[in-house]
Amino acid sequence: MKLRQLLQNVDIINVLQGCDYTPSLTLPPRGPACHPSGRGEQGWGDMDISGVAYDSREVKEGYLFVAMTGKKYDGHDFIRNAIKKGAVAVVYEKAIDTQSLVNSQQSNPPLPPFAKGGMGGLCFIKVENSRKALACIANNYYERPSESLVLIGITGTNGKTTTTYILKSILETWGKKVGLIGTIQYVIKDKVYPAIYTTPESLEFHGLLKDMFLLECTHVISEVSSHALAQYRVDGTIFEVAIFTNLTRDHLDFHKTMEDYFRAKERLFRVLLTREGTSVINLDDPYGRRLNSELRTWDSKQKIVTYGFKEGADIIASEVDSSINGLRFKMSFSGKNYDVSSHLIGLPNVYNIMSAAGALLSIGVPWEIILEGIEKTGDVTGRFEKVDLGQNFVCIVDYAHTEDALERLIESARELLEKSSVSNTPSLTLPPRGGGQGWGGDSELRTRNSSPRVITVFGCGGDRDRGKRPRMGAVATRLSDFVIITSDNPRSEEPSDIIMEIVHGAEKRNYLIEVDRREAIRRAVDMADYGDVILIAGKGHEDYQEIKGVRYTFNDREVLEETIKHKIQDTRCRIQPPSLPPY
Repeated sequence: MKLRQLLQNVDIINVLQGCDYTPSLTLPPRGPACHPSGRGEQGWGDMDISGVAYDSREVKEGYLFVAMTGKKYDGHDFIRNAIKKGAVAVVYEKAIDTQSLVNSQQSNPPLPPFAKGGMGGLCFIKVENSRKALACIANNYYERPSESLVLIGITGTNGKTTTTYILKSILETWGKKVGLIGTIQYVIKDKVYPAIYTTPESLEFHGLLKDMFLLECTHVISEVSSHALAQYRVDGTIFEVAIFTNLTRDHLDFHKTMEDYFRAKERLFRVLLTREGTSVINLDDPYGRRLNSELRTWDSKQKIVTYGFKEGADIIASEVDSSINGLRFKMSFSGKNYDVSSHLIGLPNVYNIMSAAGALLSIGVPWEIILEGIEKTGDVTGRFEKVDLGQNFVCIVDYAHTEDALERLIESARELLEKSSVSNTPSLTLPPRGGGQGWGGDSELRTRNSSPRVITVFGCGGDRDRGKRPRMGAVATRLSDFVIITSDNPRSEEPSDIIMEIVHGAEKRNYLIEVDRREAIRRAVDMADYGDVILIAGKGHEDYQEIKGVRYTFNDREVLEETIKHKIQDTRCRIQPPSLPPY
């Protein structure tokens, strides 16, 4: 591909090309779409580019290298390495010593003929913002794939992942070939790839879209994180539908303020959603109401669909019946009521279902298909995921890692207890593991009354927003019967320091501290009695524990299953499970 094609719509400040370090083009900041011609009949814009990279280790001969500043590394420090590996053009935003880089290139073997473009020499393109430029370049390199797809983007603090799977189920029920980009995995029809980021870097993002198009996907569902929006990772993409789930405190280590956090989310609706697209907004959320109000005063042809439990929303849920077996509720739209049945658990999933319905109604999916697709949606890994090996207590693994998500998780568990019929069941006497002291010396913790309890195991991530730690401690101790505070990806921090910040917010002394997460899960299972609900919160689908820069294999579900098996074997607790209302 010609360099001129890659740089279309990039905000270029100036271009330097040739070993004589002669300026060949100067454009004003934020200039119009770039159609470079350079000097002579064949200018620098006619240089052939064989590939694009922002990691110097990925550079090959004839590549364009984009230098970006990251959290740990600065791509500008690796420009020389990229040139040595064969880069013929460099996009950058900081001041660099181009003369030194040209001199170092002169000592290298000559550039291959296909890279010379009639002029020869390196080409340095200075831009306003390297990340924004990369998104534009990636979109051009992969031939603007979003223009050939129906894209649905979901943003918000909580609910994004589950919503993507509801959407996928409905669209597949409708007979469509669907691609998915999200926190757990990237899916292209029947091919599944592990996700590195919720929303990958722009080069990978547009590459995934191109792969989806080539494999005949017609619709793509993508989680769009606030980091991705702030860092322009999805710029150049055309979204047909954008969903706003909610906004609660998170990522303030990155955004600094809730206002910045909100403005990042808002870019999906103001910048990336097509002018004729549809915004789907949670009207029960304060920031959702704000977004709805601001978009309605904006001069746009965009449509807006709102949802919630309160009057005034376009889609309203009512008569919710939630149990361990799933959800039943009524959903009203345009004066008609629809009976919804889902295997998903908990009130948050009512919101997720409403948002999915609103999004797909806007692109013409019939109601009968929407209802069928909702019912077909199975468990989502690490999202209110049941772990059932026949034990006489309920175990849930969930990704809840914010104050709001943890509160909703525990409240949903409380609702399950209220629905069960075990509240008057006599307490079981569970013998200690191996006799004597019991598993953790916690025999006193197993002494309980006849009421089932919510036992919550959670921690907070290191090197992340510290302000939410005491808030989560307050929520967990206030709403749970018992809490085990433990580690959750401490990263470079000391786990004990993180835990002390959590404890600082505790409202009751109904907790114990266990730094070892495996041991914390074991202790929760050990104290669990007939009808209790154990919540393992924070990691969800993750299969690692990050400590001091090393990722150790760790999966909450696997550890929980292993621990339950031991308890079943040692205490023979596999008896009749709690009686739950019919579903």
